[in-house]
Amino acid sequence: MTTRELSIVDFEAGSETPRTIGLGTTNGGPGKDAASNPALSAVRSVAPSGVEGNRRPRIKPFPSVPESRSTEIATEKARRERRHALVLPREHGAWGLLLVPMVTGAGVAFRESDHVLPILLLLTAALALFWLRTPVESLLGTFAIRAQSKDERRAVAIVIAGLGVVAVLTLGTLLWAGRNPALWLIGAAAAAAFVGQALLKKLGRRARMLSEIVGTIGLTASGPAAYYVVTGKFGATAWMLWLANLIFAGNQIHYVQLRIHTARIEGLRAKLAHGWAFAAGQLAMTAALTLACLAGLLPQVASLAFAPLLFRGWFYFIQKPAPLVVRKLGWNELKHAVAFCVLFIAAFAWAQ
Repeated sequence: MTTRELSIVDFEAGSETPRTIGLGTTNGGPGKDAASNPALSAVRSVAPSGVEGNRRPRIKPFPSVPESRSTEIATEKARRERRHALVLPREHGAWGLLLVPMVTGAGVAFRESDHVLPILLLLTAALALFWLRTPVESLLGTFAIRAQSKDERRAVAIVIAGLGVVAVLTLGTLLWAGRNPALWLIGAAAAAAFVGQALLKKLGRRARMLSEIVGTIGLTASGPAAYYVVTGKFGATAWMLWLANLIFAGNQIHYVQLRIHTARIEGLRAKLAHGWAFAAGQLAMTAALTLACLAGLLPQVASLAFAPLLFRGWFYFIQKPAPLVVRKLGWNELKHAVAFCVLFIAAFAWAQ
């Protein structure tokens, strides 16, 4: 039995001088080399057919420049998307729930006053505070996406500081020297609603719908707040704006959840069995609007702003089955929000 020193010959890049790479030793004849020395077996596995012994193995080339560049681009894109997710609000529908009441409140208020600066300050403050929630959650780690590295935490902290400064300056201007004192009460009510929403979320999926409705109470507070800062009055009209926007937003939330959870259900009877709560909500909305109009809190013509919502809701139970496209559903609800703003403001202008 013989002992042989195993090696392969390789060439360094840019050099014609060979170098010997030792692979150890093996005992026995040629037939036992691969079994007794895994290194030699690995060399043979990558060598061209018919190449044995000290012949140079085939070496996988390095990635080409375009491949490396595409990998860098993909990595940078992933990092950029993650940075955005850490600081940008993820609930896109909540933007509408915040802005629609503010637009309707300002539109109704401009019948009585033309003070533009207060509504601009309130809009800036509301957007800053709403935006502030996401980076705070990312920094505290209370959401699925959290800031992990030192650079991420620093970037999130910078966004929090900037938004905090904007919110403090705008709210400070609105509340300076004791002005707009009712904003404290509206803000406290909104904060209580958001705390209640957070507590309900801890109960899990069974309380998801209720938590969204409670959170909507806080978001729709922007309607009476907008009316108040423009007119300086917080009376029946302000309460009516809060209630009307809450009814509208609640109907939208309930409808979207119904469509998602009954996407594969067909037939009127089956839809009513699963959507009876939504149908009851449609009836309750009709009753509430009727009472508001009879009490003089809402101009009768303003009830037309809810007509598209009522039609869309009842039509769901009899429409033909069709695949649910969530993006299309979102755009349709955005159209309903725009129509509601236009019709609601136009109704008050007509009533005047």
